Order: sequence, then structure tokens, then C-alpha cells
Amino acid sequence: MSGIVVFDHPLIKHKITLLRDCSTGTRDFRILIEEIATLMGYEALRDLPLEMTEIKTPIESTKAPVLSGKTIAVIPILRAGLGMVKGLLTLVPTAKIGHIGMYRDPDTCLPREYYCKLPENIEERTCIILDPMLATGGSASAAVSLLKSKGVTSIKFMSILAAPEGLAALIKNHPDIEIYCGHLDKKLNEDKYIVPGLGDAGDRIFGTI
Repeated sequence: MSGIVVFDHPLIKHKITLLRDCSTGTRDFRILIEEIATLMGYEALRDLPLEMTEIKTPIESTKAPVLSGKTIAVIPILRAGLGMVKGLLTLVPTAKIGHIGMYRDPDTCLPREYYCKLPENIEERTCIILDPMLATGGSASAAVSLLKSKGVTSIKFMSILAAPEGLAALIKNHPDIEIYCGHLDKKLNEDKYIVPGLGDAGDRIFGTI
């Protein structure tokens, strides 16, 4: 297994507390989601490949490192994952963006794919799947499987909150990927929502009910 990171940074902890608060409005919720994604992304992107290039400073010519090759594809799981995209683009503005549409079947609670659009040469990129909530792990596992079916071998998954059940399921199904979680919550309730959680992330990002 490549690794699991559950963040312990005080800024991430503070911002997640604000996210949870039901009095936090849509505007502030969106900003917080982006800020947390940026803070998490800094660590998740630590191992990006570099190559040396020749540049000229005001003093002299020198060789210096730059990101190497076709590096990053940011892949939000629709729709809540869209809220995290800008946070990653703050770090890597040249990243390509794909989209995977998943919804949870209300009867079976299993994921159903309804949309997929990926950048070209996706198999050559490090793909970062974004979803604020890792609840049952079904959508996350399905998204990883889809990318693997396209030939992707370097996959990272980022969620702001995770339930132990969802984390365990994702690890079981895909032990070879890297997983980054802002916080590991207590459990899932009978409706498969994370407890204490923050409600429905998509509704809170987009102001819907």
C-alpha cells in the first residue's frame, strides 16, 4: 500500500470545524473547501517528478528544477468534488481537469456512473480524485477502478472527511493508491451519512436542498 495520510495540521482542523458548523453559509463554505483542498494538496503533491532546465537569473545562467512531463490530472467526482478543484489549481494552475459523475442509488446505496470525461494521455498522468466526503467508499472505489481501466497507474484520492467504513472499503478495494483525509470521523449512520460529518457537501457548496 502506498500510504494513508490523515492530517493533523491545526489550520486544517480549524477550517474543518468551521465547515461542520450549520451556521456557515454557502459563500464561506465554498471558500473553506478550497482552502482545505490547497492545504491538503501541498502534502499530496510532495512527490511530483522534477527535471532540470536552463534559466537565466538577473545574475547568471543556471540550471533549476521544474515539474516534469505530463504531470497532473485533477478528477473531481461530481458534483461535490468540484468544490475542491480550485484549491488544487492554486498549486498547479496547468493541471488538466477531468470529471467523473457518480450518484448513490437510493435503494441499494451503490454508486452509479452517469458521466466520464478525461484529459488526453490520462495514462501518463498522476490523477488526483477529489470528493469531500468518503462515506461508504463506493463512489471512490468505482472512480479508481474506472481510471485503472483507462491505464492510469498513479492515483491519489483526497477527501476532507472520511468514515472508517469508507476508508476501510477503499483500502480493501485499492490497496495500491495513496489516500489523503482531512479528518477521520466516528461512523456512518443508518442513512449512510458521516457522523458527525457536515451534512450533504454538495448541497452546502451549491446552496441547494
